[in-house]
Amino acid sequence: MNSLGIDKEPKDTRVVVAMSGGVDSSVVACMLKEEGYDVIGVTLQLYDHGIALEKSGACCAGQDIYDARTVADRYGFPHYILDYESRFKQDVMEDFADSYMRGETPIPCVRCNQKVKFKDMLAMAKDLGADVMATGHYVQRIEGPNGPELHRAFDDTKDQTYFLFTTTEDQLDFLRFPLGGLPKTETRKIAERMGLSVADKPDSQDICFVPDGSYARVVERLRPGALDKGDIVHLDGTVLGQHDGIINYTVGQRRGIGVGGTSDPIYVIRLNAEKKQVIVGPKEALSRDVVLVNELNWLADPLNDQGREVTVKLRSASKPTSATVYPEGQGLGMGGARVVLHDPLYGISPGQAAVFYDGDRVLGGGWIVSTKKQVLDEEAQGAA
Repeated sequence: MNSLGIDKEPKDTRVVVAMSGGVDSSVVACMLKEEGYDVIGVTLQLYDHGIALEKSGACCAGQDIYDARTVADRYGFPHYILDYESRFKQDVMEDFADSYMRGETPIPCVRCNQKVKFKDMLAMAKDLGADVMATGHYVQRIEGPNGPELHRAFDDTKDQTYFLFTTTEDQLDFLRFPLGGLPKTETRKIAERMGLSVADKPDSQDICFVPDGSYARVVERLRPGALDKGDIVHLDGTVLGQHDGIINYTVGQRRGIGVGGTSDPIYVIRLNAEKKQVIVGPKEALSRDVVLVNELNWLADPLNDQGREVTVKLRSASKPTSATVYPEGQGLGMGGARVVLHDPLYGISPGQAAVFYDGDRVLGGGWIVSTKKQVLDEEAQGAA
């Protein structure tokens, strides 16, 4: 059994490496090549390079494709560029714009992994005769008693499991993550030892198709009218001012709301896309302890009506919090779930993800569609 868990010699094991042009995936490809594997590097062209070249720090840009090709040439393995622009625009960019127009706060990198990288790219890797596909993600794939499991990375500061919650069991069987057990500092040292030109390349911070960080401008270009004005309304019904598009706001936002003259701090409580309203109020109005999700991807024993005790992350940068997750179909279509938080949280936004953990193991996750306060609902029912 080789280091990738395949019962072959490395030289007889073909590995397709998804190369973004950054240091992580470059190190993965070169490490595997050094170990004697039959490595093929693949980079996706996801959008117009003319836009990308305005800023080289974003992933998947023209400079990144050049960097990936340079690394492959240095280490002597084949490298291919695949044009996925039309699929990326349809499944990621259009979805991103629609999500904002619904008053949500989307995570396009998850959709990209779900709809492009771990779907079409993985299928292409199999067409190339690959035994496995490797990426530079900081997650761990661990063989469990019932098959491979997805676990948090050794380097907690770089863990990317939140962005991979849509990974299915079949995909996990084919995927490998060689950096999951390393700290990022070690990856940089390996890149320096290898003499890679990307050893000091900064990590990408921006969404690749938003190279200047202006989300609103991208959405407005895809959906004319996205910046239509509307009212900023207090929970008590008072109109406090006007906004320049609900896409400029997110649930939980405090700064930059655009109204003054209130004695207490106000926050964005919710967005009413149909009426083009930004609803604001005091922080306590943000408190929620029930989260409804759809498109649930579950990687453990099936959920039942008794629920499952978990910890859950509701934003990529948030700390996990304890909760109980129950199957829920009503109003959510196939694969819904109801998450009851043990302690209320503030600023949970539709469009983000709820990702469930048992210790370091990822149990699954789903897309947040709505939230509510259970105590208030129960009080209302009692009064009725």
